[in-house]
Amino acid sequence: MRETPPGLHHALRQRADRIEAGTPAERDRAVDALRAFAILGVVLGHWLVTALVEDGGTLHTASPLRHMPWLAPISWAFQTLAVFFLVGGHVATRGYAAARARGTTYGQWLAARLSRLLRPVAAVLTLWTVTALALLLTGAQYATVHTLVKLALSPLWFLLVFTVLTAATPLLTRLNPLWPLAVVLHVDLLRFGLGGPSWLGWVNLAAGWLVPYTLGAAWTRGDLNGRRAGLLLLTGGTAATAALVAWAGYPASMVGVPGAGVSNLNPPTLAAVTFGLAQCGLALLLRDRLRRALRRPTAWAAVALVNLSAMTVFLWHQTALMATTATGLLVGRLPGLHTRPDTLNWVWARLAWLPVFALALAVCWTAFRHHEQGGGGRTGQRGRSRVVRVHRTAPRAGARHV
Repeated sequence: MRETPPGLHHALRQRADRIEAGTPAERDRAVDALRAFAILGVVLGHWLVTALVEDGGTLHTASPLRHMPWLAPISWAFQTLAVFFLVGGHVATRGYAAARARGTTYGQWLAARLSRLLRPVAAVLTLWTVTALALLLTGAQYATVHTLVKLALSPLWFLLVFTVLTAATPLLTRLNPLWPLAVVLHVDLLRFGLGGPSWLGWVNLAAGWLVPYTLGAAWTRGDLNGRRAGLLLLTGGTAATAALVAWAGYPASMVGVPGAGVSNLNPPTLAAVTFGLAQCGLALLLRDRLRRALRRPTAWAAVALVNLSAMTVFLWHQTALMATTATGLLVGRLPGLHTRPDTLNWVWARLAWLPVFALALAVCWTAFRHHEQGGGGRTGQRGRSRVVRVHRTAPRAGARHV
């Protein structure tokens, strides 16, 4: 195994020490760690269960979960959006309270809160508009272009919901999570139990993610500080999800599966929400351990850097997957990349492609991270100093948390 060159190790250590020195003592590092894990979980989940299969000159989406449903536990590990909404509700509620204490208006707070969240979206929309038009003009089949654009822009639905909930934060700070949970329960009862219209399920797009978001607000109020709350959410959410899957006919997969009659995620079902409760409970139980682990400067620096580019990573990870897939077509149909995801050989091949996807994402990150970080073309010393500046100002301003 090759060792890290001494000079590189020293430079990395120095950078980690600078970030450590610029982090206020009162900052809750567990919040940043949970956000980073949630983003990386979604990225890895998509890379593992999303396949672009080449068939007759066109690309269409497929999933190993359809051909090998016993792999459903993969979705349990990597469907981490509930944790992201938990953290988002906590940070937004805390930030709004701090803004009010400083005399900042709601409009000023919201503009600051959403600016970094939404800046990277323009770059994604522009690139894929140009790409789609270029593909169509050069003779690409409409079905292929539709598949690619749909995958590339799929993260935007989450961002839209998150933006709406953020804007409504002043109204949600005291909302009991049981109310949106009751809405989800009744919507599913009408849809699945009483034969109601399928479109009714889209009410859960807001209500379902409102549950962890308002749990985040309860965290800010101090209602979830003890271990009892975390244990109750973890055990209760796990038991409810298991019962819904075993006896109520809900899918075991917590992500959408192409061709499946019911998806737990699009729109969210009661099973997805109870599963999210279990995840939130586990996240709350892990807070103290995360705080202890992140006392190490190198571990904290890694988490801080992921958070600094969280939206860039989230918005461009599907593009990285598709860029790799399209480039691979120049060689031919490659296993784990263009072949049907119906055997374990595909799974092993896909695991081997993960470092390539990560490299493609790194290229996207290099090209587009300044849209999120608000910098220009020069990203050397400015980028390094911004890491420190963000961690000095975030706890007071509340707007640097995304």
